[in-house]
Amino acid sequence: MLVALSGCEEVGYYRQAIAGEYEILAHKKPIATLIADPATPPKLKAQFETILKLRQFAGQELKEPADNSYNNYTDLHRPYVVWNVNVASPLSLNPHTWWFLVVGRASYRGYFNEKAALRYAEKWKKRGWDVYVDGIETYSTLGWFHDPLLNTFIYDSEPDLADIIFHELGHRRLFVRGDTDFNEAFATTVAAEGVRRWYNAGHDPKEYERFLTERRRENDFVKLVLASRDQLQAVYSYASLPDVEKLRRKDEIIRKLRENYAQLKTRWGVKRSGYDFWFSEPINNAKLNTIAAYYDLEPGFQALLRAQGGDMEKFYDAVSELAKLPLDKRHAALGGTAESKN
Repeated sequence: MLVALSGCEEVGYYRQAIAGEYEILAHKKPIATLIADPATPPKLKAQFETILKLRQFAGQELKEPADNSYNNYTDLHRPYVVWNVNVASPLSLNPHTWWFLVVGRASYRGYFNEKAALRYAEKWKKRGWDVYVDGIETYSTLGWFHDPLLNTFIYDSEPDLADIIFHELGHRRLFVRGDTDFNEAFATTVAAEGVRRWYNAGHDPKEYERFLTERRRENDFVKLVLASRDQLQAVYSYASLPDVEKLRRKDEIIRKLRENYAQLKTRWGVKRSGYDFWFSEPINNAKLNTIAAYYDLEPGFQALLRAQGGDMEKFYDAVSELAKLPLDKRHAALGGTAESKN
């Protein structure tokens, strides 16, 4: 089937995807067995026990399909599960998309091997495109398999674990083929609501306050990036402006973005931040698009959840109705703009 549908490069891509998923599933171990094993480190046991509580909470409070996920654990002995290749034109914020057999169109192409991702990215760089390779700690098969926990995120803090579990289970509850922005903003909204409810249920308030501080900083970071993205969009839309001038203004906007981030850290009262690494590397259209994918439509989903009085089932029903609309109308209903894909 793969040979009939794709060229040799595509067959190789699907082959590595199958091998990568097999590695995850073949090495998984039941959490219950690991908890009972005296050789399992106490910290890891504690993380497993937290996950079990989070999973139960997700099913009861968020109405997510939690029963068959995160019952197992796989140690991949690497920091990321996949590396996503993101591509965009140097003078456009429209992400390049790829078509996949299961999920339809997506604005990234994932590899289970970093070198393979970098090799593929290099091909686009040589063609003059903006490229960003992003290491990803979490991974969902959207219900095709029972996803295990991974070493890539298992030692995260409790609120971060909650955010991850609720987000990934959100994808299992609802997923729209070919609309990365819609899917990620939806899952992000569900996760934020889940974390809020988790701590309102009486869990460590100090831990939650630390999480809220980080989330406020994240919101500041997102606003900063999206504002620069809007400025770039305005520059790219000038039909009469020469490309060389567009590129000059692009460089100036990105330079100003870095300056604004330095000022933002001063306002936060910190010398170092979790976003320093993001700013330490080149910034281009492809990289900026990865932020927009998760947060551009989130305010619309939050408003929709409030309109349903916080009732998760009614919220899912409303989102399902939106999912039936054409992509542009779907995004417009959430207050966003559906950018053309290429």
